[in-house]
Amino acid sequence: MRCRYKAISPYCWIFLYFFILILALAGCSPKVPEVSENSGTLQPTASSESSPQANTPTGEKKSPIVIPAKEQQVNYIETGDLKEIKKHGTIRFVNLTGAAENLLPRDGVVSLRHFELGNKLADQLKLEAKWIKAPTPDKAVEMLIAGEADVIAYNLTVTDARKKIIDFSVPMRQSRLQLVTGPSGPDISDPSKLNDVELIVPQGSANIEAAQQLIAKYPDAKLSVREFVIHGNRDGLIDMLNMKNNRVAILENFSAEDLRNYRDDLRLGAYVSEMQNIAWGMRKDTKRLNSTVDNFITRNLVKAQEERITDWKGIKKSGVIRLLTYNGPTTYFIWKGLLMGFDYELAKAFADKHKLQLQIIVVPYEESLADWLRAGRGDFAGSELNITPSYEPKGMVFTKPYVESAEQIISSKNKPPIEKIQDLSGRKLTLRAYSSFIDTAKILRDAGIDVEVQVAPPDMSQSQIFSLISDGLIDATISNSGRAKIEASVQPNLVLGTLLGDPQPQGWLVLRQNWHLLKNLNKFIEGYRKTAKYKKQYAAYFEPNKRFMQRVSTRIIPGENLSPYDDLVKESAYKYDFDWRMIVAQMWQESNFNPKAVSPVGAQGLMQVMPATAEEMGFPPPLFEPERAIKAGVKYMDWVRDRFNPSLPTVNKLWFTLASYNAGYGHLLDAQRLAKQLGLDPNVWFDNVEVAMLKLAQPQYFKRARYGYVRGSEPVQYVRNISNLYKAYVEMMSDDASVAVPLQKAPSISYCSPLHTPEGVIQQIPNYSAP
Repeated sequence: MRCRYKAISPYCWIFLYFFILILALAGCSPKVPEVSENSGTLQPTASSESSPQANTPTGEKKSPIVIPAKEQQVNYIETGDLKEIKKHGTIRFVNLTGAAENLLPRDGVVSLRHFELGNKLADQLKLEAKWIKAPTPDKAVEMLIAGEADVIAYNLTVTDARKKIIDFSVPMRQSRLQLVTGPSGPDISDPSKLNDVELIVPQGSANIEAAQQLIAKYPDAKLSVREFVIHGNRDGLIDMLNMKNNRVAILENFSAEDLRNYRDDLRLGAYVSEMQNIAWGMRKDTKRLNSTVDNFITRNLVKAQEERITDWKGIKKSGVIRLLTYNGPTTYFIWKGLLMGFDYELAKAFADKHKLQLQIIVVPYEESLADWLRAGRGDFAGSELNITPSYEPKGMVFTKPYVESAEQIISSKNKPPIEKIQDLSGRKLTLRAYSSFIDTAKILRDAGIDVEVQVAPPDMSQSQIFSLISDGLIDATISNSGRAKIEASVQPNLVLGTLLGDPQPQGWLVLRQNWHLLKNLNKFIEGYRKTAKYKKQYAAYFEPNKRFMQRVSTRIIPGENLSPYDDLVKESAYKYDFDWRMIVAQMWQESNFNPKAVSPVGAQGLMQVMPATAEEMGFPPPLFEPERAIKAGVKYMDWVRDRFNPSLPTVNKLWFTLASYNAGYGHLLDAQRLAKQLGLDPNVWFDNVEVAMLKLAQPQYFKRARYGYVRGSEPVQYVRNISNLYKAYVEMMSDDASVAVPLQKAPSISYCSPLHTPEGVIQQIPNYSAP
């Protein structure tokens, strides 16, 4: 059929009309490609057979979800300078731990951690920070050169070989390589004394060159070298040293000192290198980026202060302010890789306000904060200190109160309750050493109450006292009411008793002569307490999460969906080889199936993923859209699971993964190490590693743990709750044969917790508050 302008037939008009209509529809309804989180490349959309929308009750297909542009820019190749990097809207940092840091700073400027510095640089550049994990330093260099990362934000040793292939920033610190061994290891006072020794070095590090030089220098010493894959866990290297008495590690001296801060099973020996620079790495020919990073590091680097007693002018001149505190649940701790704590967050806000770097100094539990302050080891001190005049004769004064808390009796449900002060007659109070509760108890006793007062050993924490009461080993104690409520919500054997008067003010302790610092702290506290941020932080640390406190019954009806999001869960669970019913049980525990859920510490969505973790998984927050939240959570579960030894039994690996998801991978590593020391099986969760996790709330154990304090009752209860609900799902909900994607076979009942599950009804405690 031919159409001519002079005589257009009706058939031509019809043909042209439909042709234009098709073009219009095509232009208005483009297909949105789906982004693969693994590769970052564009993939075709799922077919109707595998799409969760295919099984909707109405059979109607939902509109495709548009993936945010910044999420599409997770994995890409870029080898250009800063101008080209900015076009992607992100800056990619690579190190050996990813976004999670591998150490609780016990005596350091916390804002100088690579994670904080990298995020601060990204904010300055108005870019999104993306953190990538590399297995070794050499692999990080390869990724940088290949354009898979933009900056190596790590303690990278500057060597001549590396300088030929990448550029370095200004030095962040200097170090020397040092010999390290166990208590029964060889003499390491001089390299010439090494004989028949196996040298252990981190894989892919510059330390290998030092080991090879020793072998060449002492050919008759029978030296050999073995590389150890760190994976952010230097404790494993020290454990490896202690397996044989002829092993010696070669480590940077600052790493060795960090290890010695909390481990007493290693000895430091001779240096085996000259002073070396430690810096960040960037690609060659990125002069603008290099200059920007150099200027940024130069402005932010400060020298940690030694013992000093100085005034506000001296503090400002140094650029550092030092907080003395204890590692504990309301003061300062690490949780899921983030530094947290009420005292820490307030002190950090004060330091930021005055453009100071905050140095945290963790005081041993067996020593007094006041003694350290008087010795000039810090500028101010705080850790649940009630404001009393007892410090004034020692030359110290308190700031204005930053919180008020009533003192409260707490005892065990297996003993008569203490509902009024008179009920204390004939009872015994065990009190934390150095605490103001000792004075309160003595006042009660002097007032005629027949109560026995016992001061706990100096190394016993308040958390340990709570645990001993819960176990029925001691009678009762006094605690701040907020802390008592949190503990009672986690340990059901604890019972809250009578309040001992009105709420008592708590403050920070300052030397009397440092009046200018005191004035600035008081001004800050007055203003900060009026902010919404303060109220949110107070709720996170002193008010139990309402969702945690309520006991919600979930009825399982065979044949019906377990959740409103079963199809989305099945898709992600199948992709990463998880049983979808376990993920649903976890999702119930995390959020009660509430996609808008936000925890007091900032976790978001159905799977309660922390914002930094979501960034690392390629899903920048917010995570309130169900599909993205589930994908981020399941992908993070898979990432954590892959960090464990492949030989670990599958079922226990699942429980370890859940515990790590809740508390952080580092605390799980600490618990495994402790379990082995206690004669328990480090590869079994129930009744083994979970026992060690509980003990990590006690100072005699957590002071020797890399990640320090953890309220172990949270991950323990978390795993037990999920395992019980998962068990019920497996028993009462068979796999749906109509689901297009194949599901893994349901595990047998023996895979679950030995705890009894009530038939038909499971009582769950959803979503944990701050530890």
